Amino acid sequence: MHGTPLVAEKGKGKAFAAGILSGIVEPVAALITIALYVVIVAVLPYLLSFAAGAMIYVVVKELVPEIREGNIGIIGLGVGFVLMMIMDLTL
Repeated sequence: MHGTPLVAEKGKGKAFAAGILSGIVEPVAALITIALYVVIVAVLPYLLSFAAGAMIYVVVKELVPEIREGNIGIIGLGVGFVLMMIMDLTL
């Protein structure tokens, strides 16, 4: 038993390299964010809203099997979510 499936399939060296490469993007993205601070702050609410919507879509699509047959369930979830947010802000 080698531990993780990646180690068992590729070996310790390649698994370590894959882990390092998957983490390299974080400091690079941090530097880009720092460099574009003024622009990013202005659009940050929209970027976070898009990310939240994408996460909700993926979770609903993958975790609720009944919704997989069509998009009407996801559209209904979106409409319900928007309705709840409107009620939350106005009431």
